[in-house]
Amino acid sequence: MIKNEHQYQVTKYWAENFSTAIMSLRQNEEKKNKDPDGWQLLLDSYQSQMKSLQDEIAEYEALIAHDPNQPVVLKVNDINQISDLLIKARIALKISQVELAYLCDRPEEEIKKYEEKDYQNASFIDFLAVSDALGIQIQEGKFFAQLHEFYQERLTAMRESSTTAPVHVASWKLEAEPLGGGSSGGGRASQTAFPG
Repeated sequence: MIKNEHQYQVTKYWAENFSTAIMSLRQNEEKKNKDPDGWQLLLDSYQSQMKSLQDEIAEYEALIAHDPNQPVVLKVNDINQISDLLIKARIALKISQVELAYLCDRPEEEIKKYEEKDYQNASFIDFLAVSDALGIQIQEGKFFAQLHEFYQERLTAMRESSTTAPVHVASWKLEAEPLGGGSSGGGRASQTAFPG
């Protein structure tokens, strides 16, 4: 999975290299005639790798082209890739790691480390906090992500104040709702007041 612009450029570079290698291999009649099975095996492996890279490129381009004001439908091919939903949602909703850290009241470095390791180093509570901040829900077997109004207001306030003054970060906690309770389908965040 491509997570940022650097990885996108590197993936495009390697896809182009595989395309060139495929063209070169197809033109290599000597290898094709001398070892047809080896030639076909090599061609198939190059094509498979190029297809995989092209799929990743197409997915990333779709995520960065997504309108953040619209819900995004997310998919994973395997339950072991469930953490990819968080990264895909953040990219599609045009939220930086700094902004996500603010929304779920976590340090920026923590979010960076989570994404670097595909959230394998995150606790279940941290995973839920990020998921809730991104508005990830399951409807009819599909994953959707859309910022709830509460988080949209926080994000807007952060973006507006980041150009003028430091943002006051309040403490937020996640409270579980009973199943079927509320229209959001998830937990809700509430502010803990501290004397200022």
